[in-house]
Amino acid sequence: MAVSHPPEHPRQAIETVFRIESPRIIAGVARIVRDVGIAEELAQDALVAALEQWPEQGVPDNPGAWLMAAAKHRAIDLVRRRERYARKLAEVGRDLETAPPHIDEPTDPDDIDDDLLRLVFTACHPVLSAEARVALTLRLLGGLTTPEIARAMLTPEPTVAQRIVRAKRTLATKGVAFEVPYGPDREARLGSVLEVIYLIFNEGYAATAGDDWLRPALCEDALRLARVLAGLMPKESEVHGLAALLELQASRSAARTGPSGEPVLLTDQNRTRWNQMLIRRGYAALARAQSVSTGTLGPYALQAAIAACHAHAHTYEETDWRQIAALYDLLAARTPSPVVELNRAVAVSRAEGPDVGLALVDALADEPALKGYHLLPSVRGDLLARLGRSAEARAEFERAASLTRNVRERELLLARAAEC
Repeated sequence: MAVSHPPEHPRQAIETVFRIESPRIIAGVARIVRDVGIAEELAQDALVAALEQWPEQGVPDNPGAWLMAAAKHRAIDLVRRRERYARKLAEVGRDLETAPPHIDEPTDPDDIDDDLLRLVFTACHPVLSAEARVALTLRLLGGLTTPEIARAMLTPEPTVAQRIVRAKRTLATKGVAFEVPYGPDREARLGSVLEVIYLIFNEGYAATAGDDWLRPALCEDALRLARVLAGLMPKESEVHGLAALLELQASRSAARTGPSGEPVLLTDQNRTRWNQMLIRRGYAALARAQSVSTGTLGPYALQAAIAACHAHAHTYEETDWRQIAALYDLLAARTPSPVVELNRAVAVSRAEGPDVGLALVDALADEPALKGYHLLPSVRGDLLARLGRSAEARAEFERAASLTRNVRERELLLARAAEC
């Protein structure tokens, strides 16, 4: 078996591979065992096997496939044990209360042949609260840790941990099938599905923790899921709006990091590195969202329109900030949120001046949801720097650096503090 990493670093290689591959492994195994909680446990068993075997045998050429095979073998063993147990019950005249693990699903042209998307819809079942759906799917599909989910949702870590445990228990006790719903049931779950895909992309686009600014695998999974969903539900404006938003955001990925992986802010990005194919795809998806909309655009389509404004500008100075501020006004009216208000303040500061933006930011200082949110002092520091209040700006950048868990972002914020 070929070794793709130095023998002294197998644990790091295993953890990296598992973080990337775990959503696919859980989804693939869940299709066999029909239980997302058990699927996650079997995926963890495969990780343990890798930790035991790879240090001695070496990291395989295709570690993701190795982990998937190991988890599926365990799943098949579990199914066989269930079947043997069922036969024994039948022999003594009793019926097995649960359905057999292998049931042929009806062939339907509207079906989704994608285990990852099937996993999203299952985790977004109505028996779970909206918050639990998002937390569970971010854990299973996004491979995020509890602290990362808490950060993404601006929620305390113990609360998120409890939601995940209870959600898996509820899905198991309620006997929720591992399937994609049809008709009204699918529409009822769509909002949570879109939110999950959106949050997964955001975690990949600006990682909340770790050594890397970007996590491209999460962005790619989210973008692929958004495209599949747009093809499945062509008359849903917000599905196209989300796809448009992710296409346009992803178009900037190559320009968002420097040679050493350091973050590059929007003001300093080389826009010739923006992916024009993704921008064109984003424009097309936004046009579809607008064409099927029955009224005011939804929040994802509005965010896509904001991203389109950035894409239209050949330089940062050409950005139509007044149009962006107006779109944020509409977004704040549709989905009131402290984070939306913070972004609106940035746009207003560019359109009307940093003093106007600072007043809007200061009005958010006591928002509970923004307590510990590093972008609040980061934005305030930027506005203070533009106003020439260097000492105050430095303190804000240092405070923001102390709040972020991302190493790259912390370095950027400390560098900005030093510049002051």
